Amino acid sequence: MMKSTTLSAEQRVKLETALGHTFADKQWLDRALTHSSTGGGKASNYERLEFLGDRVLGLCVAELLFSTYSTATEGELSVRLNQLVSADSCASVSDDLGLHQFIRTGSDVKKLTGKRMQNVRADVVESLIAAIYLDAGLEAARSFILKHWEKRAKSSANGRRDAKTELQEWSHAKFGRTPHYRVDDRSGPDHEPQFTVTVEIEGVEPETGIERSKRAAEQVAATKLLEREGIWQKPEQEG
Repeated sequence: MMKSTTLSAEQRVKLETALGHTFADKQWLDRALTHSSTGGGKASNYERLEFLGDRVLGLCVAELLFSTYSTATEGELSVRLNQLVSADSCASVSDDLGLHQFIRTGSDVKKLTGKRMQNVRADVVESLIAAIYLDAGLEAARSFILKHWEKRAKSSANGRRDAKTELQEWSHAKFGRTPHYRVDDRSGPDHEPQFTVTVEIEGVEPETGIERSKRAAEQVAATKLLEREGIWQKPEQEG
C-alpha cells in the first residue's frame, strides 16, 4: 500500500511559516517532501525537483559570492561555492528548518542513518528550492536562499579553511585529481624535527613546505600552492 504523500493542513501551515513562503499550488510542496521509496512513481517524488533546485541554488549562491567577495578570483569563488552548496551545508539548512518531521519516506528509508540520511535531508532542501521557484519564480527562490545562505557565505570570510581541504576541493573541481603529498626529508633531533613535504597535482607545478611536523609541512605546502594559483590571497594582500 502506497504511503500518503499529502501534508495535513496543520503541517502545511507550520512548514510554510518556517519556509517564509505560502504556496499557491500545494502540490509542489507535497512533491518536494516525497521520497521515491513511498512508491508513488517519478511524477510524485522529488527527484526531478532536486535536479532543478540544485541549479537554482548554484546560480543564487554564485551571485551572492560574486557580490560579497568583489576581489576574489574565479578559483576562490569556485571553492566557496562548492562548500556552500555541498550536502553538508544543505543538510544543515534542513536541520535548521526541522524538515525531518515533514519528509515522506518508505519504511526502509526511515531506518537510514548517518551520511545516507544526511543526503536525503540535503536533497529535500534542493527540491523545496525548486518548488518555490516553480510556484512563485526566481525572486521568491532567491529570497529563501539568501535568508539561509547569506550568513553562511559571509561567515567564511572570518578565517581560512583547512588548506589541504581547500586544495583538494579545488583540484577535484578543476582537474578531477587528488593532490599527492610526499615527504622529501626529515632532519633535526627527535625533540625538534623538521619535515620537508612536497605537494603534487598532475599538470601543476608542485610546492614544498617545511615545518616541525609532517601535517604542518603539508599545510604549508598546500597554502603556498593555493596562494600561487590565486585561489587564496597572500596575507599581505588581505584586508
